[in-house]
Amino acid sequence: MTTIAIISGSPSPSSRLNGVLQSVEAKLKEAGIELEWVHVHQLPPEDLVYTKFDSPAIIEANRIVERAAGVVVATPIYKASYTGVLKAFLDLIPQKGLEGKVILPLAIGGTLAHLLAIDYALKPVLSALGARNQLQGVYALDTQVKRLEEGGFEVSEELTGRLQQAAADLVNEVRLLGGASRTNTNNEGAATA
Repeated sequence: MTTIAIISGSPSPSSRLNGVLQSVEAKLKEAGIELEWVHVHQLPPEDLVYTKFDSPAIIEANRIVERAAGVVVATPIYKASYTGVLKAFLDLIPQKGLEGKVILPLAIGGTLAHLLAIDYALKPVLSALGARNQLQGVYALDTQVKRLEEGGFEVSEELTGRLQQAAADLVNEVRLLGGASRTNTNNEGAATA
């Protein structure tokens, strides 16, 4: 079964980013994708701050990323960039830890002025980690994700459509690359047989 890792870079467990990720999660599950999560705010703060590569929690988080064919990297935008807690975790991913994976960046912010934070702040860091196949990504406005009194979130129809399309694109790309890898393996085997 295909596995996709979701890295939630929010420092807050009640972030509207969760509403965004719930929409993506639903579409990925509908496609039969197995999901594994890294909630960066749940990692030990000392491990992040002191870059403890040998921490059991960091080792397990990196294993989740390593096993995945695709990775969703999601963050709120603070001061025109992704969160510091996400950067602390990305610094602990091995140098080529995203190589060969399909990456879907997601971000949520208070204003359209931060729309390009995905392209100019997040994507270059992901590229430095070996990510060569990065999808366009989705930027959401805080106003498009409403917190409900009874808990949970209501995501605007327009944003839901964009998130579902991005999730479908991620699934298609992961499956395409998986098929290409199997084809290459089969062709190599046939050539040497």
